Amino acid sequence: MSWTRGLLAALAVCALLGGPAGCGSGDAHERKDGVSASPVGELLDETDEAGRRYREIDEKGAPEVAIEVQPDTDGGWDVRLTVQHFRFSPAGTRSKAVAGRGIALLYLDGRGIATLRTAEYHLPGDLVPRGTHQVTARLYADDHTVWAVDDEPVESTADITSSQARQSSQTTEPSEPSMSTSGSEARTDTGGSPDPGGKAS
Repeated sequence: MSWTRGLLAALAVCALLGGPAGCGSGDAHERKDGVSASPVGELLDETDEAGRRYREIDEKGAPEVAIEVQPDTDGGWDVRLTVQHFRFSPAGTRSKAVAGRGIALLYLDGRGIATLRTAEYHLPGDLVPRGTHQVTARLYADDHTVWAVDDEPVESTADITSSQARQSSQTTEPSEPSMSTSGSEARTDTGGSPDPGGKAS
């Protein structure tokens, strides 16, 4: 009869903890792979220019991104991202928002030019005409919602200045482009000011 008393005691503990949800077995909030199945953050009505909704999360532990853009010897630009509390998801990742994971979309003057799953990217020089332009990296969850803190997207922007006119141009949707580069001499300035523009696919 001792096992009966033990069972009754266990049931009493579960009741005090709020029913079956207070017991360790059958927790609906945890999947077998250990990733929380609960919704991440709060979906806002605000969207980016492509209609993708912002996913608001707490500032503490939220993903962060910084961008640095430097001219290379071939007339293009080397883009490097530095992220915190964030991991890039490989291709084929399930379309589900998981805290601290996702992709970065790269924008040039508000136009989407690449989807990044790594911290480095080469920006062809023929995409950058003469003058000063803004390159923005914005972080997205794997379901393509925008990571946001205080109603602002998690992103960083760098100013770049090209001294030569663009010789050719091609328009791409956010994906890894395959384009030739043209020569340019330029200087770069980095910063973290947000650029709300952007068109993602």
